[in-house]
Amino acid sequence: METALRIAVVMIISYFIGAIPFSVIVGRTFYKVDVREHGSGNAGATNVMRVMGWQAGVAVLLLDALKGVAAVLFAMWVHPSHLGSTAYDWVLIGASFAAVLGHSYSPYLRFAGGKGVATAAGALLVVMPAAWPILFVAFAAVVAIGRMVSLGSVVIAALFPVLVLLFYTDRPALITFSFVAASLILWRHRSNIARIARGEEAKISWSRDRSAEHKEDAR
Repeated sequence: METALRIAVVMIISYFIGAIPFSVIVGRTFYKVDVREHGSGNAGATNVMRVMGWQAGVAVLLLDALKGVAAVLFAMWVHPSHLGSTAYDWVLIGASFAAVLGHSYSPYLRFAGGKGVATAAGALLVVMPAAWPILFVAFAAVVAIGRMVSLGSVVIAALFPVLVLLFYTDRPALITFSFVAASLILWRHRSNIARIARGEEAKISWSRDRSAEHKEDAR
């Protein structure tokens, strides 16, 4: 009973950590702007960058990633100590997924939100540190060259299971999660993938432009 209660607490708290809408908080507090009313209307770092500039976008990106880190660290602290290694992995994965779910379907935003890539990245930094640097470099390179956050997200989603198979072959929970998470991210980006294929995906700018009304929802 205590084990089930501890796991339930981990999932619930992780969800509400992930649900904190930093894009809206930063926009309203420092820019007097509700990001949901501008650009793509998406409550994510990409739209923040487009509407309020790269400084605000980077700040929100880091804060969203910290939500994933916090959720996993909380799970490590609260989880039942007698769990085996595979069960322990599933608790950490559950916390990661709950945080991403909270970000994507935040009760503070009427169950709307971003696409959870930054929050997932923060969680993976703690759960799978061996794969994280490669994913980060790949994401940064694709975004720098292509200027499309959505393309970077799609590339690392496809790369993620491959890296987990290379670095964590003895941890079946992580392997299963990598394929599920990659599929979810690709599904959430299906409209972006279609626009990329047509050459219609909006590209980010490093300058502040509140008038931008592109319809990219890369996160």
